[in-house]
Amino acid sequence: MSSPSPHYGWSFRDFVTVLLFSSTSGIAKEEDLCFPYNLSLLHYINLALRKNSHIRKKKKRQSLLSSAAFERGGKAEEATAAKMEKLSSTPLLPESFNGARDDIAGQMATIWWQIKAPLIVPLLRVAVFLCLAMSIMLVAEKIYMAAVITFIKLRGRRPEKVYKWEPMSDDLELGSSAYPMVLVQIPMFNEKEVYQLSIGAACGLSWPSDRIIIQVLDDSTDPVTKMRMLGKWPAYVLVGRVQDLVEMECKRWASKGVNIKYEVRDNRNGYKAGALKEGMELSYVKHCDYVVIFDADFQPEPDFLWHTVPFLLHNSDLGLVQARWKYVNSDECLLTRMQEMSLDYHFSVEQEVGSSTYAFFGFNGELLLLFNLKTQFFKFSRTEMESNAGTAGVWRIAALNEAGSWKDRTTVEDMDLAVRASLKGWKFVFLRDLKVKNELPSSFKAYRYQQHRWSCGPANLFKKMFMEIINNKKVTWRKKFHVIYSFFFVRKVVAHVVTFVFYCIVIPATVFVPEVQIPKWGAVYIPSIITLLNAIGTPRSLHLIVFWILFENVMSLHRTKATFVGLLEARRVNEWVVTEKQGDTAKLKMASKAAKKPRIAIGDRVHLLELGTGAYLFFCGCYDMTFGNNHYFIYLFLQAFAFFIVGFDYVGTSIPGS
Repeated sequence: MSSPSPHYGWSFRDFVTVLLFSSTSGIAKEEDLCFPYNLSLLHYINLALRKNSHIRKKKKRQSLLSSAAFERGGKAEEATAAKMEKLSSTPLLPESFNGARDDIAGQMATIWWQIKAPLIVPLLRVAVFLCLAMSIMLVAEKIYMAAVITFIKLRGRRPEKVYKWEPMSDDLELGSSAYPMVLVQIPMFNEKEVYQLSIGAACGLSWPSDRIIIQVLDDSTDPVTKMRMLGKWPAYVLVGRVQDLVEMECKRWASKGVNIKYEVRDNRNGYKAGALKEGMELSYVKHCDYVVIFDADFQPEPDFLWHTVPFLLHNSDLGLVQARWKYVNSDECLLTRMQEMSLDYHFSVEQEVGSSTYAFFGFNGELLLLFNLKTQFFKFSRTEMESNAGTAGVWRIAALNEAGSWKDRTTVEDMDLAVRASLKGWKFVFLRDLKVKNELPSSFKAYRYQQHRWSCGPANLFKKMFMEIINNKKVTWRKKFHVIYSFFFVRKVVAHVVTFVFYCIVIPATVFVPEVQIPKWGAVYIPSIITLLNAIGTPRSLHLIVFWILFENVMSLHRTKATFVGLLEARRVNEWVVTEKQGDTAKLKMASKAAKKPRIAIGDRVHLLELGTGAYLFFCGCYDMTFGNNHYFIYLFLQAFAFFIVGFDYVGTSIPGS
C-alpha cells in the first residue's frame, strides 16, 4: 500500500475510527495522536482500516458468487453476479456531497489538533492552577471561621460579657431627658405591600415618646390601581398614588400621638443613600444621638431599643450595634430556603466570630473584618449571599458623621459607610439573640436583581476605595492588607469567580482534554469541606444541601457577571432595582388560590445565559459518560438540570402584578 498524500482529507467518522482503533489496538501511541508529530501515520491507519475492510468484504462476496456460479455451471449467472457487484459498488450519494461533508469535519478536527497541544492544554492547566489556589484561600477561611466559632461557643463569650451593658432605668430628677434621643429612619420606594407593617412596627417601639422620632423617607412614584367593572368588563382604574397611601398611614399614627415625620423628595438622586443623607440633614435631627435604619419590610419587636441603645450609651468606642435577621417567609418555597441557609451561616458564624473577637463588620452583614490586637485573630469574612441591605442596626450619629455620612457613589451605601467608619477606628457589636423579622425575595426575578446589586456594588467600591485605603494614615499596613486582600479581593471577587469558573467552566472543559488532570483534593475534598461548614448554620436544612450547592453554582453566574460589571464600571454598575415584596404571605396565598394564575410572557420566563450554560454542561456530561473515566458526568448532569430549571424560571414564586 502506498503512503497517503499529506493533504488527504479525512471525515469526522474516520477521525473517530482512528481514535477508537488507537485506544483499543495499541498500534498508535499517545504521542502519535497529537498533530503535527505523526499525522501521516493517522492517515495511514485510517486508510489501512478501510482498505482491509473493503478487501475482506470483496473476497467474501467473490467467494460466494464463485460458489454459486460453479454449482449452476452457467455463464449467465456469472454475468448476473458481476452486474450485482458493479451495482453494489456504485455510491448512492454524489461524491461531491460526501467530499464537502468530510472536508468540513476534517478541517475542524485538524484545527482542534493544531491548537490543542500548543494552546488549549497550557491555558487549561493555568486555569486549573489558579482555581485551585483560589479554592485554598476560601477553604482556609472557612476552617478558620469554624475553629473560632467553636472556641467562642466553648468559652461562652457573649456581647454582654465583652462590652459594658446595663439596663436603662428611669431617673426621677431628669425624667425622660435621661434617655438619649433616637431617630428611626424608614426609607421606602413603592412599597405598597409592606409599608403598613414597617411603619406600624416602628411606631410600636417602646421608648419615651418625646425622645424618639419616626422618619419615613418616601421616594415612591407608582400609581395605585383597583379593578372595577366598566359596563360588562373589568378594568384597572387609577385611584391614587403610593405616596398618598404612605402619607395617610403616617397621619394616622400622628393622630395617636406618635412623633412621626413624612418626608418626600422631588427626585430620586442617590437612591436609598440619597434619601438617608437628606433625612439626616433636616433641622430636627441635630438633637438626636442615635439613628436606627429599618427597610420597608423589617418589623422590629417593641423592646428593640432597650437591647441595643445601652451598648452605645456605655461604650464610647462603639459605632454600631447590629441585630440578627429573622425570616418570616423562609418556608414559602425552595428559593427562600436556599437563601435562609446562606444567611443563617453568615449571622450564626461570620457575624458571631467578628463581634466576639473585637472585630468590625459591615452594617447589616456587608462587612465582617476580624482583627484582634489582643488575641492576634484577624480575618475578613462576608455572607455567601454576597451582601445584605443595610438595616436593623443602630448607628451612633457621631460615628456616622465622622465617617462622612452616606454616599451614593455605589449601590452598597451601607458597606461604604462601614468601611469608612472602620478606618476611623470605630468598633461594632453583633447581637445574635436579638432578631428582627423581615422578608426574603421569593421570586427569582427579584432575587436575581438583588444579587446583581450585592455583587456589583462591592466590586465597584473596591475599585473606588483602593487608593483611599492605601493612603489612610490611621490604620496599620497589616490592616490595610487585610482590607484589600481578604475582604475585597478574596470575598468580593475571588469567591464569585472561582465558584463559576472552576465548577461550571474549567472542570467540565477537562473532559475534552485528558492531558489536564484535577487532583481529587481540589475537585472533591475542598468543595465538600466548604459545603459542610456552610451547612452548620441551618441544621434543619441539612437534607437540602445538594440543592443548595447546585443553586449557588447557578447564582454564581450572575454574581461573577455583576462582579466584572462593578470592576469595569460597565453600563449596569449603578443599576438599582428595588426588591419586590409580598407582605403578608399567608393572605397572598389565599388570594392567589382564588385568583387565576397570572400570565407571564415567554421572554420573562426564558433566561438564555442559564440555558446556554446548562447546554454546555450537558454536552460535557455526555462526552464524559461516553469517552471519559473520571465520572464527572454525574455532577455535570445534575448541574446542567439545575441551570435548565432556573433557565425556564421554574424556581421561586410568581408575584401578581410584577
